Amino acid sequence: MTVSLIVVSRHRPEALARAITAIRQQDLPRFELIVVADPASAARVSDPQIKLVTFDEANISAARNLGLAQAAGDVVAFLDDDAVPEPTWLRRLTAPFADPHVTKAGGFTRGRNGISFQWRACELDQCGEDHARAVDPEAVTLLERTATRAPKVQGANCAFRTEVLRAIGGFDPAFRFYLDEADVCLRLPGLTAIVPLAEVHHGFAESAHRRADRAPRTLREIGASTMVFLRRHAPEPLWPGALARLRDDQRRRLLRHMVAARLEPRDLRRLLGTLEQGLAEGLLRPLAALPPLSTDPPDFRPLDGTGPRPGLLLAGPPSRRRALEAEAAAAAGEYIVTLFLFGKSPARHGHSYDPRGFWLQTGGIFGQSLREGPLLRRASRDSRISAERQRLASLRPMGEAPR
Repeated sequence: MTVSLIVVSRHRPEALARAITAIRQQDLPRFELIVVADPASAARVSDPQIKLVTFDEANISAARNLGLAQAAGDVVAFLDDDAVPEPTWLRRLTAPFADPHVTKAGGFTRGRNGISFQWRACELDQCGEDHARAVDPEAVTLLERTATRAPKVQGANCAFRTEVLRAIGGFDPAFRFYLDEADVCLRLPGLTAIVPLAEVHHGFAESAHRRADRAPRTLREIGASTMVFLRRHAPEPLWPGALARLRDDQRRRLLRHMVAARLEPRDLRRLLGTLEQGLAEGLLRPLAALPPLSTDPPDFRPLDGTGPRPGLLLAGPPSRRRALEAEAAAAAGEYIVTLFLFGKSPARHGHSYDPRGFWLQTGGIFGQSLREGPLLRRASRDSRISAERQRLASLRPMGEAPR
């Protein structure tokens, strides 16, 4: 089974570069990488082993379809440019396709702090709304769709059987942003594999739709895509309730930003106005037929240098940060490096991927990592390093704890 990985990027060259660095550390050997990016970002992707498509329109569905046209793998995976995959991600995400009945797969996704989950397992209804689904957090679960619901995978962490995705016409360009993968989930036949340990970290980088602090710039495309989704999938009697819930959810979201001082009261009316503009636009947006996509891609082009690597764990106090980060960066070409910088404090922990190619966790020896855990804990330096190493060992090679 061959695998193609598609990353779509627009006007975020630094995020794209970081994602590609992490992709090169995947333990799955011989997959191909396809990047669809604006001209400035594409100019920074100089590796001839990467299939590169230049595209600069604000339409993620159209961009994904351009990448799909280049995909020569039996399975095609998608990763957002502001997401970073664990080294085991792609291998675990694509393994369930050994079952011929599996047509899509999705993993779990961690949020900005690198520890709390942003998305786990859920189902999607005809109105495009999510409903949590309990699954075994350490095992693959196969799910079937029903007449009104389908298992959902997130666009930042998903894979599809290539021939089946092409057969349904790929992604619908009427969804320029938001609900694009949800639409595919409702249209795609077959089983869905939920793969909890296929993890990515997703940070929601700044874009035309949101600021760096996650406060929205506009809700227009959320409104437009929601209306397109309802027109595509929901009986019309369900529309009023769905639109009322959308308006309420977005208003509550804006109020949370206002309480956090990221928005001013005057911003609420303006942003809610863009939501209404989008809803009106989505009601008029043409809904074209989706014929099957081309099945004649260029030859498979595997990316060299991927495959299993040993783990290396470095640890020390924040006072040694510069020296330890330099050591981690120097070792990143050969190892999967994780660096712990733990001070003698109750500071909360954060986990991230450094663009130089290593994983970094910071916080206090006594501080909280898992947000459902205690705010404070008794620990020595060695016991805390051991506990955090054990927490991560199922996701990446860690190496021995430093002494």
